[in-house]
Amino acid sequence: MAPPHPRSSIRDAVRIASLIASFLLPASVCAQQAQPLDARFLLGVGTHQGLGGPVSARGYVPAENVGQIKQLGFNAFRDDFPWSDFETGERRMGFTPRLGRLEAQVKSGVARPLLILAFGHHLVPNSSPPTSDEARQRFADYAAAAAQSVVAQHPLFELWNEWNLAAKKDAAFSPENYLALAQAVRPVVKRVAPNAPFLVGALGDDPGWTWTEKMLRTGILQYADGASIHLYNFCMGPSKRTSAEIIDRLTAFRRLVGRASGNPDFPIYVTETGWTTATANKCGVSEQAQADNTAQLILWASTATRWLKGMWLYELKDSGKDPSDLEHNFGLYRFDNSPKPVACAAQGAWAFIRSSLSAERHELASGVVSINASTAAGGRVAVWAEAPERRYEVRLKGDAPGATFAMPCDSAAKPASGAWIPVSSTPVLIAANDGAIPTLEIRPAR
Repeated sequence: MAPPHPRSSIRDAVRIASLIASFLLPASVCAQQAQPLDARFLLGVGTHQGLGGPVSARGYVPAENVGQIKQLGFNAFRDDFPWSDFETGERRMGFTPRLGRLEAQVKSGVARPLLILAFGHHLVPNSSPPTSDEARQRFADYAAAAAQSVVAQHPLFELWNEWNLAAKKDAAFSPENYLALAQAVRPVVKRVAPNAPFLVGALGDDPGWTWTEKMLRTGILQYADGASIHLYNFCMGPSKRTSAEIIDRLTAFRRLVGRASGNPDFPIYVTETGWTTATANKCGVSEQAQADNTAQLILWASTATRWLKGMWLYELKDSGKDPSDLEHNFGLYRFDNSPKPVACAAQGAWAFIRSSLSAERHELASGVVSINASTAAGGRVAVWAEAPERRYEVRLKGDAPGATFAMPCDSAAKPASGAWIPVSSTPVLIAANDGAIPTLEIRPAR
């Protein structure tokens, strides 16, 4: 055998050295090769364009609401796509005047639509919910036509809304009937919109996960691209009305889904979560608590994207004017479209984290959370205290002349180097431009 040519030996040596270097790359370099958060995670908001006909009693107006979604910078929204309004007499399918507001918002291109395929049809027997082969086939026909009508907008679809809550009053809303509907609907939706994630669950409150476990035991995840859930805690004890409680319950749901699917990273979508600011009602939270919880949840979500693929805040604007009505007061904006503090809190938290290439959660002290993120522009750290009464201060270790800090709603950032920064339940957002992720020291507030 002839000896190797010197040049080929050099090439082989360079190839081996490159391979070794690829394994030894620091995490910061690997992060540079990742996608930014807003390319792999959907942050959305619930809207109500698909309900109520041409004029919304809830005050939703597409021209106004599209502008609000743009201002927030979100990349998704969720809305209803009712069967009874999409399919009219003689099985005609398509957008109707009753769905004009929804059509306008979907086709504005403001964000990716997550559309709820749901509700019975007054012309179809056994359709609320579909329990016969004929009703399921009719529902599947509607779902396929609905998917086809919006495929250009890169939609996602969710099968029904809170089926499990309806089961409390009507045995027809059984896990088995939900499975049968998913088996009928998913194939036809994927045929016309193969890249559209098809979500099952849309689970409302389920203490002890009783209904959820029954649903998962049917094998329904074989007919899904993701599992969706709604998470609220505004009526729990005051100490539980936090983002931390939502995260704990979401993590428990992830374990259930992981066991049922055999995949610990099976895609999960939180399609509703939020806090109501109703006053004179024991379940309302303050506007500041709504803002802080929402910002914390957005920042934390950046650390869970291996399995958490999207989150939709409920809802874009208040649905009514009664200050004591829980349902009227979930909005990021008030009924008159003026922003609540949560609007800038959500906008600011998302703007801070949306370019992150990787993120991790750490605990600086008992009940003090930090989210450490890398971006192409430098390191980012968000810090907050999980309990509102906790008070700490943090400071950057070492000199970082370009580092700044701000709260989500601040109009301008301040220099961070050398300063002790107060930490409360409102997240502090620290940016080290052109630098690594800052290291912090912490002390109780003085």
